[in-house]
Amino acid sequence: MQCGLLEKSHVINLLLKKTEKELNYDSSKFWRKPKIEKGPPFRIIIKLGGRDERESYMVFKDLYRVSDGEKDFNAPITGNVIKNSDFPVVGDYVEVSDEKQITEIYKRKTVLSRKVAGKEIKEQPIVSNVDYIFIVTSLNKDFNIARLERYLTIVYESGANPCFILTKADLDDEVNEKIVRLEEIAFGVPIHVVSSYEDVGIDEVRSYLKDGKTIGLIGSSGVGKSTLINKLLGTEAIKTEGIRITDDKGKHTTTRREMFKIGDGYIIDTPGMRELQIWSGNTTSSFKDIEELTRLCKFSDCTHGNEPGCAVRNAIESGELKEERLASYSKLKREIKNMENKINHGHKFATSINLRFTGIAERQRV
Repeated sequence: MQCGLLEKSHVINLLLKKTEKELNYDSSKFWRKPKIEKGPPFRIIIKLGGRDERESYMVFKDLYRVSDGEKDFNAPITGNVIKNSDFPVVGDYVEVSDEKQITEIYKRKTVLSRKVAGKEIKEQPIVSNVDYIFIVTSLNKDFNIARLERYLTIVYESGANPCFILTKADLDDEVNEKIVRLEEIAFGVPIHVVSSYEDVGIDEVRSYLKDGKTIGLIGSSGVGKSTLINKLLGTEAIKTEGIRITDDKGKHTTTRREMFKIGDGYIIDTPGMRELQIWSGNTTSSFKDIEELTRLCKFSDCTHGNEPGCAVRNAIESGELKEERLASYSKLKREIKNMENKINHGHKFATSINLRFTGIAERQRV
């Protein structure tokens, strides 16, 4: 009986193999786990927290508003995402399950980051997958070249294209002078003067919102970012308030990052930055003039103090370069190097190295 069963099984196997060969068919494929094709990715438009203004209930801390371009809904993140400590930010493309849970964050094309506030050594992504970052500053008392240099440095590091937006042109009588000062550090970066009150420059900004491009807005509180978005939307979608008489600044109203669809493009509003600690940066583009001069210095490790043959000092003495710009450059270089040391070696090591090199630079200037 057992022999007969073995013979029958052998015959069946031979027939099966012959059939597979004739039909060019592999029966083992039947047992393989079928490949599940992923659907089109969703995109993070808001990180929710506290009470969602669009719903009547309290929302969880790790809840996000996602959109596929046609509909949007709330979606929490799964445990795997939390386990990897990779939390979504506005602008992220994500995979959403049938249960409306965020299961995966797609690789970011661009990401604007800064260091988290305080002593913790950790990166804080602000927005992602943006094509342009508009550095917004008002033309009144907020206008500060040193701050704009810092913004420009982190924007170049993000991989996005920078653009300067000068707001509240109707409140300033020195627009042309400030544009000239900005052009000295911009090196080809587009500069647009805007007045939401007088409809100046709005169409220039709108021209960037096409072909699915995404714009991120950054700047200090009260410079008019939300007002500009309202103007582009044609509605008061974001709450804004008038400027304070004491310092000509708008009152801080934006408390979260949010993406809006305008025409064929997208724009992301962000809260004003009270603190901008650099996480990583490269001064090659934002300080191109000084970087080119350093290559002409006699010594490769020149600190631009009192060394002989320093091309940077020569440029300052001839009036080609301003002392203030060198000071901003040196400060940012130290911050970037200090952050690299903190990330690689820890806080104490970075602090000791920073104090050492700061002392050397100060002595060489004497």
